[in-house]
Amino acid sequence: MQRRTFLPVLCALASTVLGASGLQAQTVPKIAVTDLAYTAAVAQYFEAGTYREQGQMQANRYGMSASHQASGTYVAGSYSYIEQRELGSFSNDIKGALLRGTAFKLVQGKAFDAGNPQPTKAEQALNQIQTGKMAVPVRQPEVKDIIARIKKGEFNGADYVLFGTLSSIEFRDQFSPLQGSTSATMQYGLDLLADYSLIHTKTFEIKASFSAQGAGNDTKILSNRGDVMPPNRAKVMRETSQSLAQNVYDQLVSQLGYSDPNMARGVRPGVQVVPGQPMPMGQPPMQPQPAEQVMILR
Repeated sequence: MQRRTFLPVLCALASTVLGASGLQAQTVPKIAVTDLAYTAAVAQYFEAGTYREQGQMQANRYGMSASHQASGTYVAGSYSYIEQRELGSFSNDIKGALLRGTAFKLVQGKAFDAGNPQPTKAEQALNQIQTGKMAVPVRQPEVKDIIARIKKGEFNGADYVLFGTLSSIEFRDQFSPLQGSTSATMQYGLDLLADYSLIHTKTFEIKASFSAQGAGNDTKILSNRGDVMPPNRAKVMRETSQSLAQNVYDQLVSQLGYSDPNMARGVRPGVQVVPGQPMPMGQPPMQPQPAEQVMILR
């Protein structure tokens, strides 16, 4: 039996494997993670008007003369409108969780474009008084209209957008006396709830949709001497951001296993993602395997 190694066959096979790995690298999904979108009702007091008044009085030994002129309009009131904003404090840990636990590439999207500054209600009322023309309202972009934002080009280069909207955010203070002592605990906390959707930027198909929750707290022990201990707000916000990121990652990975098996292959197996902690050493998954030697025996 003669044993031969065919180098051309090995070269062709290696080229095929490397080409496949290069294609795989090119088809890794690119994801843009948005800041949390929210809307808030805002009330604004305004005043507008033009008022002119003149007075004249003359007196002498023959008598008295007086004249007076007055004109003008004056408008005052309150105006309510919806403010469109993004909350940029709770998205970085989500990006970090995706970088640690998946092979996806992250793309930085543009900040929400709220449109050109609009004149205030006072300026609109004053212009109406002076010209007699009512200002035509201009439709402003909506922060929650993710389809319009994708079409506008706010996420160029991304295959998917992980879009989050703020549902509820609440700070709380809780004072609790300690039984059997004269001390008490003061707990300062933050609860956050957000809705997320993973949307394809070309077909607008939804790959995942879920609600995620984050929470953080800071507890201080107070004595009966009237101690004042300010809460550590930075710690509370950090814990809230990290717990939100963990919940988002878990639900996203779970739903991709059902909605898109191809994307689910980009999840690194056996990696426990804990925001704020480095990945375990010695587990660099998703690395291309070297080509095996092929030998033909005759």
